[in-house]
Amino acid sequence: MSTAGATVRVDHVSRHFDSSDGERMIALDSVSLDIRANEFVALVGPSGCGKSTLLRIVAGLIKPSAGQVTVGGQLLKEPRERTGIVFQAATLLPWANVLENVFFPLRVAGKAVTPEIEAAAHELLNVAGLQGFEKRSPRELSGGMQQRVAICRALLNDPDLLLMDEPFGALDALTREEMTLELLRIWAVRPKTVVFVTHSISEAVLLADRVVVMSSRPGRIADVIDIDLPRPRAFAMTGLPAFTAASERIRAQILRRKGESIHG
Repeated sequence: MSTAGATVRVDHVSRHFDSSDGERMIALDSVSLDIRANEFVALVGPSGCGKSTLLRIVAGLIKPSAGQVTVGGQLLKEPRERTGIVFQAATLLPWANVLENVFFPLRVAGKAVTPEIEAAAHELLNVAGLQGFEKRSPRELSGGMQQRVAICRALLNDPDLLLMDEPFGALDALTREEMTLELLRIWAVRPKTVVFVTHSISEAVLLADRVVVMSSRPGRIADVIDIDLPRPRAFAMTGLPAFTAASERIRAQILRRKGESIHG
């Protein structure tokens, strides 16, 4: 399997929505961002700042109103086969077992589950700590285990780009920490370009190579912070000066931008 991630270029992307009463809402305003292959980038910002909208544009699920996105040097016009997506809810099929949930996108696409694909699925489940749960139904799994299945499903096609929209947002605090470490471990074993949306500053700093801070609507990039922490990462690093400095800089940017939005 390939370990080469995709480069992503977001070039002056804007997105607006027209409401039923004819009012235009600008979700993103001239956003530009370059993401390197195999880089882990986190998007943070206040609610409604356009983080998820930007992620869906990079996924090819919605089109920008202006500007363009290229992935791997190719202009993005529709969803890519080699882009994996994980949302906040695992959205597993309740009547299908773990293995069949992992295979589901392939079956929807009309592709055969070959012995090679089945072996890859088992390998992914092993990496995610789900060995022995292949025949279990979703209701027999914890929330964290369900989200691991969703990650395995997104990785089965060996994507070079993995997009994650608040994937741990619905989990309790301890499970969220467990899943953060699990994602770091999976990413170390299977390097990908990752764009990760989160409201958690500490989660963003612990996971990412760079944290992109977005302003309140209309969404713009307010700051980009390089995270100067060695890998592999661990929660013990949250006490390091570099971790504290990055977290405080991000928090100050978000609070300042929220204040500008309220008073502006």
